[in-house]
Amino acid sequence: MANRQMAPAPENHLRLSWHDTQMMATLSPQTVMDYFCRKSNPFYDHQCNNETIRMQRLGVEHLHNMPGLEYILLHVAEPILYVIRKQHRHNTAEATPIADYYIIGGTVYKAPDLANVINARILNTVVNLQSAFEEASSYARYHPNKGYTWDFSSNKVLSDKSKSDKKDANGVKDENSGTLFQKQRVDMLLAELLRKFPPPIPPMLQNLQQPLQPGQLPSAAGPDGAASNTADNHATGPLDIATESIDMKPPPEKKTK
Repeated sequence: MANRQMAPAPENHLRLSWHDTQMMATLSPQTVMDYFCRKSNPFYDHQCNNETIRMQRLGVEHLHNMPGLEYILLHVAEPILYVIRKQHRHNTAEATPIADYYIIGGTVYKAPDLANVINARILNTVVNLQSAFEEASSYARYHPNKGYTWDFSSNKVLSDKSKSDKKDANGVKDENSGTLFQKQRVDMLLAELLRKFPPPIPPMLQNLQQPLQPGQLPSAAGPDGAASNTADNHATGPLDIATESIDMKPPPEKKTK
């Protein structure tokens, strides 16, 4: 299979310019068309009617009677600016414009069409907006207490010095302390997290939370899980009540001398 060769991309005439140093000094409304129709001019189509009348040595007035591609002098601003239009003539009264060319100081340029002008303006606007947003984002600062702020100080030393002066003027006020709303908000969030994800209960507390059977008294469990004997003795054994002996005598009374 033969390799397909890709067609070369069409040349962008908006990036081209042309001039002829031999005829630049003699440009005038009478010679500008001869200057533009030079064979070395990349903007000139040699299949146009202008080349036909030049070969036949006819006047420019014959172009109105010849249908096809032609170049005409559209506008003159001596001695600097000349505008030449490329158009397709259908009859003596109707012609369709194709492109415009302007000559400034002897140099020929192709005038951009409306679509290229709009695209260039939009691209330029987007690039400038993007650079502006990037520049603005570099000055954005965030602080939990103050939120988003702008810091346009170009010198960091001056900025730090001004901040230290403000701290001295405000006394011992802590700029990093949170507001009452922030503290309440944090407490609410912590309580909500604790409600959704409660911590595990230790085994000792689980035994205390078990419901008691009817007629059963609570018993204290030791570290090894065994019940304390002291509680059982108080629940089942006789109670020992301390009583004084009858033979106990009161202390002797002091006699007055």
